[in-house]
Amino acid sequence: MEGSRKLKNSELDRKTVQEFKASEKTPLIIILDNIRSLNNIGSVFRTADAFLIEKIYLCGITATPPHKDIQKTALGATDTVDWEYQKDTLALIQDLKSQHVNILSIEQAENATMLNDFIPEHNQKYAIIFGNEVKGVQQQVVSESDTVIEIPQYGSKHSLNISVSAGVVIWDIFNKL
Repeated sequence: MEGSRKLKNSELDRKTVQEFKASEKTPLIIILDNIRSLNNIGSVFRTADAFLIEKIYLCGITATPPHKDIQKTALGATDTVDWEYQKDTLALIQDLKSQHVNILSIEQAENATMLNDFIPEHNQKYAIIFGNEVKGVQQQVVSESDTVIEIPQYGSKHSLNISVSAGVVIWDIFNKL
């Protein structure tokens, strides 16, 4: 577009770490269930920062900060977004359910709700679970979820990188809220 000047970093109205921590958060929690790629973990942190996500839970084999390969893609988001490690994803979601958090697994499954058809309720907190790059979300976790959400895909692969899936789902739900 003619006349559109790219903004400089200094013009982007970025929050400081303290301003981020003090900001009202989007009522979304992200759960990473056995994610093996450190770059994917860092990328999800960066997306979580962009949309003021409340918290990330890193579960099972999912690595935790500080790690240089997480930091490389997170670009400091591990300092802004609250996170916690939990060994057992199933125990975590049972605890969150007892706190009236609605559990959403992002997976290709029977009776899944297509993302474009999912309407989040206002005044409801959601936890969104993204699974292992090869095996996906554990079946036990899928079975315990309140809803399974599937990202519609129309090509031949029917497979998205977990960081791309996180970006698509978080933006969609953030936008609907």
